[in-house]
Amino acid sequence: MKILGLDVGEKRIGIARVDSDTRIAVPVGYIDVDGLEWQEIEHVAKINGTNIFVLGLPRSNEGNETAQSLYVRNFAKTLTEKIPGARIRFQDESFTSVVAEERLKQRKKKYEKGEIDAEAATIILQDFVENLANLTPVAQENVEVEEQNNSHIPEMVTDIRAAVIEAGEAMTNITKKEADKMKLQTKKAKHKMKKATGWITVIAILVILGLIATGVALFIREKRHQEYLAWVAEQEAQMVAEVFNFTIRPGETIFDIKQNLIKEGYSAEEIEEAFKANYDFPFLQERPEGASLEGYLYGETHEFYKSASVKEILETFLTGMGEVITENNLEEKYKEQGLSLYEGITLASVVQKEASPSEQATVAQVFLSRLAYGIPLGSDVTVSYALDVVDPNRETYQDNQAALKVDSCYNTRVYAGLPCGPISNPALSALLAVAEPTDTAYLYFLTGDDGLMYYSYTEAEHNQNIYSHCQNLCNVSL
Repeated sequence: MKILGLDVGEKRIGIARVDSDTRIAVPVGYIDVDGLEWQEIEHVAKINGTNIFVLGLPRSNEGNETAQSLYVRNFAKTLTEKIPGARIRFQDESFTSVVAEERLKQRKKKYEKGEIDAEAATIILQDFVENLANLTPVAQENVEVEEQNNSHIPEMVTDIRAAVIEAGEAMTNITKKEADKMKLQTKKAKHKMKKATGWITVIAILVILGLIATGVALFIREKRHQEYLAWVAEQEAQMVAEVFNFTIRPGETIFDIKQNLIKEGYSAEEIEEAFKANYDFPFLQERPEGASLEGYLYGETHEFYKSASVKEILETFLTGMGEVITENNLEEKYKEQGLSLYEGITLASVVQKEASPSEQATVAQVFLSRLAYGIPLGSDVTVSYALDVVDPNRETYQDNQAALKVDSCYNTRVYAGLPCGPISNPALSALLAVAEPTDTAYLYFLTGDDGLMYYSYTEAEHNQNIYSHCQNLCNVSL
């Protein structure tokens, strides 16, 4: 009998399989959650000739179900609807992805995120099989005891029935001879009844012994279960003590990220060394020589062991960026806009800082139009980044008039074209905004004091919008 294990995530589903004979779970791979996952799961199930699925059910440190647990349960419900006859089992799990990633790291080979999910599914399935194996022998012993206890019942019934029949037949005639015969037969019947009573006693003893054995087995099983739960709790406590979450938020810069790493206890020397290191990712190769990692650390939250190096942390976020670039075909879409991948990410980083997600596609259109017409972008957020590079404490440039003239390749008020590199780490919404801008023809925009965006076609209209809607925000210090 084969069983499939699933590590259910919102982006990917890791898959593993196990044969009940070998009881060794192995990874199968992973599939993306894109609406076609049900057909792919069904296909894998058919290939393996099974309809049994074990799903990892996340638990909190306290052993309670979480929001992700509800997601998995809903997934299971849909799975039974999509694949009729599917049999679902749950296996409690916690920090499985962390353990899976640590395993892959120990193998000293490069791996994708999907491989972490497949390894996590393997761990979940192996735990399920081992727990099942621990319980099965007890269940089998109980069944064997019950069969042994009942094995003499047919013989007992036969003896009793024969004795009754013989006694009945003896009563048909009351002659002395036959009375004597009846007495003899009655004695035989009594003897057989006595024998049968003996069997009943034996069976009663066996039943009692069986109940005692069953009780002992249940006690041992419960004890093992309690020990297992205690072990799991201990492992979770150790894992919690050994891991931490690190988040890069959309729009954060490498200056922000470095400060957050220092707060986690990493030294400034290790941080600087990691940011200057070479990373073997294809999408990094087209960057200008000496370019930083700004713009390429995709904003997410990841769990890390406290022993993880800064380089390992950055590699994880770079891997996330690589997946986003590939999954959304960004390089090809940026070419359609006349931009290289580096230029597209650079513009997306400006769009990220300038607008909310709902407005980013139109703001991207404004910047792309200005680039096409040779008009400077005139973005104040690029000026702020330029100041962060040359004067982070604003000791030299203390007013906006001077700041707007700062001599920096990032200052798009002074220099036409794109800034010389990304000015933040953009979210997917900003990356897609540059790849798929709105079909409009604006050349100006601003965010008003009321938080709304105001677009215009001419400089005169733009100046009127400043006067009407941006008396405070447009004068905020850079």
